[in-house]
Amino acid sequence: MAINLLRTVPKVQTSITSKPSTFLFFTTRRSFSVPSYSPVALAVCSMSYEKELAAAKKAASLAARLCQKVQKGLLQSDVQSKSDRSPVTVADYGSQALVSFVLERELPSEPFSLVAEEDSGDLRKESGQETLHRVTELVNEILSSEGSYGASTLTADDVLRAIDNGKSEGGPTGQHWVLDPIDGTKGFLRGDQYAIALALLDDGKVVLGILACPNLPLEPIRSNNQHSLVGDVGCLFFSTVGAGTYMQSLTGSTLTKVSVSATENPEEASFFESYETAHSLHDLTSSIAQKLGVKAPPVRIDSQAKYGALSRGDGAIYLRFPHKGYREKIWDHAAGCIVVTEAGGVVTDAAGNALDFSRGRYLDLYKGIIVTNQRLMPSLLKAVQEALQQTASSTL
Repeated sequence: MAINLLRTVPKVQTSITSKPSTFLFFTTRRSFSVPSYSPVALAVCSMSYEKELAAAKKAASLAARLCQKVQKGLLQSDVQSKSDRSPVTVADYGSQALVSFVLERELPSEPFSLVAEEDSGDLRKESGQETLHRVTELVNEILSSEGSYGASTLTADDVLRAIDNGKSEGGPTGQHWVLDPIDGTKGFLRGDQYAIALALLDDGKVVLGILACPNLPLEPIRSNNQHSLVGDVGCLFFSTVGAGTYMQSLTGSTLTKVSVSATENPEEASFFESYETAHSLHDLTSSIAQKLGVKAPPVRIDSQAKYGALSRGDGAIYLRFPHKGYREKIWDHAAGCIVVTEAGGVVTDAAGNALDFSRGRYLDLYKGIIVTNQRLMPSLLKAVQEALQQTASSTL
């Protein structure tokens, strides 16, 4: 299929403006409790966002528990399709309701604004009543098992309101939470990778990010072991501005400070890309990798779990080039962006511009998103420009 890339490619910036294989994880399911985070754990965050970090961790951990429960016993009736034909599950709705409820309850003195993917429109229809009942049951079950909210039982109307809290438009002023309740719904449905991605914007800047990745192994994933499960699964990544990126298991294990790969030789680098061909132009990313000199095959997994894996050095590059006409949403990248940048990485569009999360629910960017370390970025940008120019020329 010819891709129209006739637009002139902008000159690559000399300085960054801001700091074929398949993944199939067959995981053994196990329950986990919401981790108890010690004062030492919380001390790694910027002091001004300590309360927000604690609340975000709790919210994401509870949402991960709900998602694990649904994925373990997924029924066809638990899956619907939105108007854009993308699947949405009871876990998407339940995760969003839980995160919304927990953030409001844990941070009662702060104005609450949530920019999130789902809304309750389909649940309010007659055809959505069974799903709404199921979502409400799940949310109450998770809250009851967590224990810190007393006898709180949410009604169906409470759940609908919590979901619809996510209708905020965000913007350049004030604080706004940004949530993808299940990033990688198709991966979730296959039993593969997905993430609960939660970030906080403060005056348009991402200042906090959480990635809960229930199926991501704690051990590094490499191109030579991507078909096997090594050790335990279930990772929680978190970052606050200026404080670095940390990882621990969803069971609350010891914190590990993580950093991106330090490789500067493209031949030693591996790269991540989207699992679904509908999400990214694999031919273009293959061309970029070839021009850069990457020898390893791409590692294809769903969701912002790629950002988490990259932040701990599992790979060195992430390339995402969506099809023409697609607009990236801020919830698909906000949490992942700060997780990588605080681990020492760089996230830009295809022209080297930092991502701007201050313009509402969508990102305005050039062509695609590229992620790597400081050392590889100049040569990666050059390879991206060459590949885009070659693609544009081939369509003339």
